[in-house]
Order: sequence, then structure tokens, then C-alpha cells
Amino acid sequence: MEGKKTLGRRKIPLEKIEKEAARYSSFSKRRSGLYKKASELVREFDVNLGIVLSSPSGKSYSFVHPTTDVAIDRFINPTTELDLGAQLVAAEARNKVIQNSDRLNELDAREKAAKEKIRFMDQKNEARVRCWWESMDQFNAEDITKFEGIMNTAEGFLNVQLKQLEDGASSSIHSPPKDADS
Repeated sequence: MEGKKTLGRRKIPLEKIEKEAARYSSFSKRRSGLYKKASELVREFDVNLGIVLSSPSGKSYSFVHPTTDVAIDRFINPTTELDLGAQLVAAEARNKVIQNSDRLNELDAREKAAKEKIRFMDQKNEARVRCWWESMDQFNAEDITKFEGIMNTAEGFLNVQLKQLEDGASSSIHSPPKDADS
């Protein structure tokens, strides 16, 4: 068995990222990942959830489901049941999370399809730029036979066209002029 080509998943020691730009970028990417995971948890397991983050620049971010009050109340007293109003708010918030998640999945699918189409069009344009004779070395015997048939057919059509042009030119030379009677 040949050796691994990548390092794969491995444990990365937690240490401060020294470059400020890299730290901000990493924070943004991880925040998005946390929000996505939080949305999945809410959707799949119908849980109350609250996440509060503070960026390297000091800006605060939060993800709360269904509402801040419900999440804090649940944190303070986990056995408390929600009143009817809070249950309705939670149900509405859950529906919004499901709708937004569905929309996100749809947009991800569209993005994937668009990227695939762009890749296909790039390949098509690249093939168009290359002339057919540049790819002749990639032809197999069947391709060459097909190409030979196409060329023979084209030659036949051109010979017929040439013959018609020659016949038309010779007949117009020998025919009398249209105004010969006058």
C-alpha cells in the first residue's frame, strides 16, 4: 500500500495566531462554522441554544435560538417549562431557522451547479482555442475512421459544388446575350 498523500486530520495545538489579519480571517471562518453547526443542532434536535463570541477586535457576536430570554431562562433553570407565548415564539423561530437552512442549501446547490457550468464552459473554450489538428495525436483508430469518412463526404460535396459552378460558368459563356434581339 502506498503512503498517504496528505497529513489528514490531526490534532493542532491551540495557540494564539500571531498575524493579526490571519487571526481575523480565522475567527470569521470559525464563527461561520459555529453558526452553521448551531443551526443544524436547532433544526435536527429542536434545542434552545445560545452562543456568544467576542472577536479579536472586541466586537461581540451572538447566535440565539429561539430568543435571548428563552435561552437565558433555560440556562438559569433547565427544568423550567416555557409558557404558551414563549412556545409560540420558539416555534416561529424554529420555522425561520428551517426556512433559512433550506434556502442556504438551495443556494449552495446553485453555487455548485454554477461552478460546474463555469468549469465546463472553460473546458469548452479551451478546446475551441485548440485547433482540431493539435489534438490529432489523441485520436484512436475509430476516431480516425470517422474523421476520414467526414473528410470524404466533404470532398464529395465540394466536388459537386465545383462541378455545378463550372457548368454554370460554361453555359453562361455560350448562351446569347439577353438583349441580342434588339
